[in-house]
Amino acid sequence: MYWVSPYWVRADFIPVWATTIQQALNLIKESVQGERNDELFYDELIQLAPNRQQAAMIEGIRNDERTHNQMFRDMYMALTGQTVTGISNEAYTKVQSYAEGLERALSGELAAVEKYRKIWFGLPAGIYKDTVFGIILDELKHADKYNYLISLNRAGS
Repeated sequence: MYWVSPYWVRADFIPVWATTIQQALNLIKESVQGERNDELFYDELIQLAPNRQQAAMIEGIRNDERTHNQMFRDMYMALTGQTVTGISNEAYTKVQSYAEGLERALSGELAAVEKYRKIWFGLPAGIYKDTVFGIILDELKHADKYNYLISLNRAGS
């Protein structure tokens, strides 16, 4: 009933964020190596929070990020047999204000989603890919929380 010509060939489709396994591993390593700057940033943002509720929300995000970092370290070890060593050469930039820090955090979460999507596309189907998908969902949740904090602090202005 559904006949397809044997001469028909589907054109190769390659998503713009297609990634090889080696590129995915390099991105994982890069993500883990930025851990120190992330810690400094979150600690500073928590100190700048205007009340305990907002500080607690940021602490929860920071704790999720620590867990993500450990999962990436474990994946890298399982896939390569090597541990991630070294830290980012990027200098840490101090936060000028709480509002600026929230906006920087939001941008960072959205940039992480872009990077992790590339990692996701480079991994083989299975537990590692599923884990990165869960991390992407967390990053989107964090972005929502930062949007909430930004709007909460603008409304109070």
